[in-house]
Amino acid sequence: MITLLGGIALLIVGYIFYGRYIEKNFTIDPERITPAEALKDGYDFVPMSKSKNAIIQLLNIAGTGPIFGPIMGALYGPVAYLWIVIGCIFGGAVHDYMLGMISLRNDGAHLPELASKYLGKPVKHVVNLFSILLLMLVGTVFVTSPANLIKSITPDWLTLGVITILIFVYYIISTILPIDKALGKVYPWFGAILIISTIAIGGSLIFGGHNIPNLNLATMKNFNPKGTPIFPALFFTISCGALSGFHATQAPMVSRTSTNEKEGRFTFYGMMIAEGVIAMIWTAASMSLFDGKTLSQMIDAGTPSAVVNQVSVLLLGNVLGTIAIIGVIVLPISSGLSAFRSLRTILADYLNIKQDTLKKILMVTIPLYAISFLLTKADFNILWRYFNWANQVTAVIALLVSTRYLYLKGKNYIVTLVPGIFMLFACVVYIFSEPIGFRMGLTPLTYIVSVLATLAILAVYWKTGKKQKENLDPTDELLNDHLPIGTFASNGERTNQPLPVAEPKS
Repeated sequence: MITLLGGIALLIVGYIFYGRYIEKNFTIDPERITPAEALKDGYDFVPMSKSKNAIIQLLNIAGTGPIFGPIMGALYGPVAYLWIVIGCIFGGAVHDYMLGMISLRNDGAHLPELASKYLGKPVKHVVNLFSILLLMLVGTVFVTSPANLIKSITPDWLTLGVITILIFVYYIISTILPIDKALGKVYPWFGAILIISTIAIGGSLIFGGHNIPNLNLATMKNFNPKGTPIFPALFFTISCGALSGFHATQAPMVSRTSTNEKEGRFTFYGMMIAEGVIAMIWTAASMSLFDGKTLSQMIDAGTPSAVVNQVSVLLLGNVLGTIAIIGVIVLPISSGLSAFRSLRTILADYLNIKQDTLKKILMVTIPLYAISFLLTKADFNILWRYFNWANQVTAVIALLVSTRYLYLKGKNYIVTLVPGIFMLFACVVYIFSEPIGFRMGLTPLTYIVSVLATLAILAVYWKTGKKQKENLDPTDELLNDHLPIGTFASNGERTNQPLPVAEPKS
């Protein structure tokens, strides 16, 4: 119990102190006009309150990641706590804050556009590919996982296929609605269910007399019953609860609805810390209620949704347990929706299809859902494996974009470079060793090749960054950020009045 409570306390302390340092290093401008005001279109660019933006960000990034990932991460034992706490404070929260704020400074641009600007135009195509692949996998995984959970608490006549179709119908309707109607109205209720159910699970675990494993010298080892090595597997298993590239695709959505840069630390850094707390609770619950062999069998028999069901009922009973399961269900449904919404905007930007009419929106949306529906027929564990790798590669790209941004501005770029290098090496090892890659296994040769490949990538990255900085002049946009429409009046003075923008056509 001490490790669980201590870990949660460290996450909060990290938000207060390290989060404040990251904000100071970025150097916010509370007077700067945001894209929500300057580019207001009544659909994606809509000013919303700090509380709504925060709960939307939390539900967007959470999905089943901070629950399914920690459940599977619990197989490794208490060492999983370390990655959640350290990963959240120094990796995931920094990653989310930087990408969200850089997007806010660039008209709410998505990761591919930011990569094009800060890493070079050729990179844009690669990042678009990874972003589209990742979001398609995320959307599909976050259809299958809630469908399985819903099936566990509904009558037998409501089949898995019908539930899947109903989720897709909800997604389609919500995707074509303005963001303040699709997310702003519903997500506060979803958030309330999530928070109440998480507190209930955590409270029952702590005060219910359960033996919660602690991290100490005796338990700081690999407890995985299958013998899967901690590195790099653990860092891909627990992603959304520590560091996740999926968040880089979601932060720009909220950067288009934020009205003040002062909100960034709470909205972006803070909500990642909140996700870390959720991950800590579910990791502890999984380790406390099941031994490694039983937990592994439950996961192998289906998906981690079976563990969610058992944990909820064992800790809270049938009635409250069902409510807790509903609290878990809202996570993947909300993240699946936001994944498809981001996928639509990224693909539309890439293909230069302006999303200003319902016809154009559906032109991009319908084919995406059709492809995703076909992917739901694939094995969940295979989808999750590909999602994990694409997810962390995207995180590396986002951290390298953030590092280049800070480097060009002469700020402390070590805060994003270190987690970026660590995850880059993990991604290289993963693709060389795993069945989805080169199948080399975790041999000495794999590590040697991975080190060389990582160093080669970093050498190119450093060389291009140095050249980019040498060619800058004081007026370059890369140093001064993009100035949104309406930021300055015709006489060059700051104005808080955005230029009029036409309302979208129905």
